[in-house]
Amino acid sequence: MGPFAAARAVVGEKFPAARAAFLGGSAATERRTPTSDLDVVVLLPGPPAPYRESLLHGRWPVELFVHTEESWQTFVEREIGKRRSPLLWMCAEGVLLLDRDGVGEKIATEAQRLVTAGVPEVTMEELEDRRYAITDLLDDLAACDNAGERLFIVTELARRTAELVLAVNGAWLGGGKWLARHADATEPGFSAKLSEAVRDALAGREKGLVGVVDAVLDRCGGRLWAGYRRGGVA
Repeated sequence: MGPFAAARAVVGEKFPAARAAFLGGSAATERRTPTSDLDVVVLLPGPPAPYRESLLHGRWPVELFVHTEESWQTFVEREIGKRRSPLLWMCAEGVLLLDRDGVGEKIATEAQRLVTAGVPEVTMEELEDRRYAITDLLDDLAACDNAGERLFIVTELARRTAELVLAVNGAWLGGGKWLARHADATEPGFSAKLSEAVRDALAGREKGLVGVVDAVLDRCGGRLWAGYRRGGVA
């Protein structure tokens, strides 16, 4: 059973009262792989929504994101504030599987409008927080002589640097493979360049990674450590 038929079957079996449903994520595109799961957004008239559930349907792993129309709006607003909204993208770019009363088309249109409107502007405070965290990691890397510690320093440095690229470009954040995809959509080839630098750094040749990271930092003020201050935290 293909992804669309499987997703419709799940919705039909588990949610006979569903108002609408979407199939999003990689499974709805040509980028799906043998291990892709079905990301299914379901709109219900009321309880037990909202909730999230993982299950198996035949050979398909399924991630269910179950909402009411109202909870969908609440969750999306919260996620947009963090400039990372998987729920928004699943409905903006996903396939509408079911639409009993027009709410599916309404949600799809709203999701596409919000995606087009773009992300909230990154604050100077957030940029400073990101610069400080990356600077601290660079200092740790410079003094690191332990392979295990180096692994975690380098991978954390790569993740935070990719997120900073997205932040300074006013782009949507993402996690895992979506971080790489969003970074490459913003700056084509960036994840490959970063990946090569990471491989070298793990082998003890960190100069290339430091250069990639500093080039990104320089676009928003450079390294930051001395003088950094935040109130209300210890």
